[in-house]
Amino acid sequence: MKYADNLVVLAKEKMVLLNITDSLIEIVQCSGMDISVEKTKVMTISRQPFPVQIMIAQKQMQNVEYLICFGTMITNGARHTREIKYRIAMAKATFNKKTLFSSNWT
Repeated sequence: MKYADNLVVLAKEKMVLLNITDSLIEIVQCSGMDISVEKTKVMTISRQPFPVQIMIAQKQMQNVEYLICFGTMITNGARHTREIKYRIAMAKATFNKKTLFSSNWT
């Protein structure tokens, strides 16, 4: 079985998203691939996010509040606070790994 990775589908309306998802499933199956429902996530980006129910092979896709796509954190509230904290934490962890800065020079 072959899988495609890192696909993002955007839609303004739920029905459009469902139609795109149905088309995607059909194309994927015709190509001999499969969608891993366990790894597939759905997120509504809105000031007042709400869960969306999308089923693939009688399995519910997981709704998430945020996801990391190509190193950038995308949140369902379309705010950047969590992204800024995430990047600061990454920089701090990298800085703390550097032995040059933690060496004792006495």
